[in-house]
Amino acid sequence: MSRGFSSSFLKAARAAARVQAAQIREQERQRKANAIRAKQDYASSRQQQVDQENQNLADKITELESILKTGLARQPAVKLNTLYRRVDQRELPDTLKYITQPDQSAFVPQPLSFFANLMPGSRKKHELAVASGQTAYSAAMEDFEALKIQRENALKELEKSVQEHNQEINRLQADLDAGDPIAVKIYSELVLAQSPYPNAFSQEVRVGFISESQQLVLDLRVPLMKDIVPDAERVKYVKAQDAIISTKKTEKTQQALYSSVIAQSTLRTIYELFKADARCHIQIITLNTYVIATDPSTGNVVKPYILSIRVVRDEFTGLQLEAVDPIACLKRLKASVSRSASELIPVKPIMDINMADPRFINEQDVLSTLDTRPNLMSLSPGEFESLITNLFQAMGLDTKLTQASRDGGVDCVAFDPRPVLGGKVIVQAKRYKNTVGVSAVRDLFGTVHNEGASKGILVTTSGFGKAAYSFANEKPIELITGSNLLYLLREHAGVEAKIEPPDDWIDPLLDIGG
Repeated sequence: MSRGFSSSFLKAARAAARVQAAQIREQERQRKANAIRAKQDYASSRQQQVDQENQNLADKITELESILKTGLARQPAVKLNTLYRRVDQRELPDTLKYITQPDQSAFVPQPLSFFANLMPGSRKKHELAVASGQTAYSAAMEDFEALKIQRENALKELEKSVQEHNQEINRLQADLDAGDPIAVKIYSELVLAQSPYPNAFSQEVRVGFISESQQLVLDLRVPLMKDIVPDAERVKYVKAQDAIISTKKTEKTQQALYSSVIAQSTLRTIYELFKADARCHIQIITLNTYVIATDPSTGNVVKPYILSIRVVRDEFTGLQLEAVDPIACLKRLKASVSRSASELIPVKPIMDINMADPRFINEQDVLSTLDTRPNLMSLSPGEFESLITNLFQAMGLDTKLTQASRDGGVDCVAFDPRPVLGGKVIVQAKRYKNTVGVSAVRDLFGTVHNEGASKGILVTTSGFGKAAYSFANEKPIELITGSNLLYLLREHAGVEAKIEPPDDWIDPLLDIGG
């Protein structure tokens, strides 16, 4: 081998080695670049995840802070005619939605062709096939006719159901126009059911309506703080740990937001009910807000009330809700609010929802003449005094002195034996047919003050007006209507009673009014 050839060979080998080394370096550079790019892409994806979580947190907070604003921006009234149903055949059972008449040609073979007819035995086979097909077709037609009858019957039932539903809507509309207590209750439930809230809120609400005082009473469940208020302030990505960590909200910040949510939902609920009530059947709303939780000290499920409020339509509708601070607004409206709702510190409801059951005040005339229940309006003054005295003794009051009231009712000076919360109590019971006016409440408050009593209770067989409730608000006065009285007699004294004033009954003029 010549020296020149050897030199050329070495040069070529070195060049090939240089090319190969360059390729290796380029591959390594690409690998490192890809690795860097992968890390950057991964970090970017994690940051995008963080940004999305922070946006979700921000949206959640905005949603909670806008509960009242959202309610004010919508029309809460329910148009009952939108609840009408129409006959929709899609509601029929699947087997009856669509039925098709059998096609005879699918069962019976076509006539033999000229050439097929020449084949030995073909005619016989064809006749047998035709006979079998006719039999199958007849059976299919019988099934079809039976399905047709079933479908027609199902359609008639559906039409009947739709007609009955629409008639119920018409009756509800008529009853609502007339101010029927049950219709007002149902309509109010519809209003609240169609009010959109964040997902954590349940639609659990009980509603009662007391027609004597045109008072709507509600028990409204709200979520616990942990179920609705995010505990994270924001999240961030820590590259060194390849972890997403959150910065926690302080307990004080969470409680402040939760208090705002409760206040907003309270004002929104009252607003929607008054606003939707175009006929003004509702003049007073009593709202008790509660939560369902587990008592950490006992492990038992508890239902503490965390807010209770009673408002009069005229006072509430004069508020500029879009500009108020919800918590300050509740304070102005003299709401009873838990010292710490998140810690389940309860408040006493202004009125028990069970005392607003319209069944206690809407008796049928025929039944009322047949039953044996005592009519409170027919008792003698002495019998009525004994009944009321026994009631409050059964409720835990120690009655020391009773005397006949100037209006044929009862005046009792009693004592609540409970330490701290107890004391002297003035109980007045008035058998009235018409609404008790504010003057009677003022008189009771004066008696409470003059007697040095801790509380006054005014009971009537009728109801109270807006002015009476407004005056009693945040004073040591409790007002008990006729339906409330019937409930208390049943629950505490075991007495099933009724209230039916005689046609010639005349109330004292002094106490009649708003």
